[in-house]
Amino acid sequence: MSEQEKVLENIEDRVRTIGVLTSGGDAPGMNAAIRAVVRRALSKGIKVRGIRRGYHGLLKEEIIDLTARDVSDIIQRGGTILQTARCQTMRTVEGQQKAAAICKKYGIDGLVVIGGDGSFAGAQKLANLGVNTIAIPGTIDLDIACTDYTIGFDTAVNTAMEAIDKVRDTSTSHERCSIIEVMGRDAGYLALWCGIANGAEKILLPEEKDYNEQEIIDDILENKKRGKKNYIIINAEGVGDSLNMAKRIEEATGIETRATILGHMQRGGSPTCKDRVYASTMGALAVDLLCEGKTNRVIGYRNGEYVDYDIDQALSMKKTIPAYQYSISKTFAI
Repeated sequence: MSEQEKVLENIEDRVRTIGVLTSGGDAPGMNAAIRAVVRRALSKGIKVRGIRRGYHGLLKEEIIDLTARDVSDIIQRGGTILQTARCQTMRTVEGQQKAAAICKKYGIDGLVVIGGDGSFAGAQKLANLGVNTIAIPGTIDLDIACTDYTIGFDTAVNTAMEAIDKVRDTSTSHERCSIIEVMGRDAGYLALWCGIANGAEKILLPEEKDYNEQEIIDDILENKKRGKKNYIIINAEGVGDSLNMAKRIEEATGIETRATILGHMQRGGSPTCKDRVYASTMGALAVDLLCEGKTNRVIGYRNGEYVDYDIDQALSMKKTIPAYQYSISKTFAI
């Protein structure tokens, strides 16, 4: 055995049990990441414990052992087999200390957290209390600043795109204006991508702050004069008010206007190839980082490569809508 192999073996000896949980909103591809964590760890002789219902389940000690068979036939399934929940208690010092103590009680040498920025904040607190943590970005919102990719976004945006295509068909048949609201919380990435992919006439983003509804009304009327049979507005969840907006536009234009809120259908469904492959790679990398003795890290994907950041650095980063993409989306609607 070479010296390098001996060093690696000694490091892996320090990590005997890895815990894995999914937290916050579910995202297609989370199961692929769970599967990768389990099988990568088992291949290294490391035991894996699954924590049900995120931090809420951790505090309730809903902890199970996971085998290779437990993660069979899950890579193609949406959602998360470990379930997920939001946990206000984890925002308190007492909750964080209890969670760290439970990790120690169950012999968890390293914890893999799959979720969004709120989940990362919990991982950060646990790391400060001595729990070796690696965070994987899992959110359909694509709003984590340290990465160009988050698990679930690709599936969600394709689900929304296909639904919007269908709405446009019926909107054309009835010569309607359609306002279609997509998810994303306070981030407009889903809306921007769908707006470009679906050829929307208008995209409303929370990052845009204020929009001029009268300008939209004028544009709808101008398009009608030119013989256009439909008008599609993609509205981000962070802007909202789609139902009332539809009523106001119909009253002002005399054109039938319908609001469609796609809602949680965007969270479900079988993950795309990209979400399966990227999530699997990130899950395996999380195990490798723990075996290398790294902790308090967030895995990301930047400029075509998988990378990792200190979690404090990752949470301090800011992310904005790509200005060029948003700019060209307006010219496409001419």
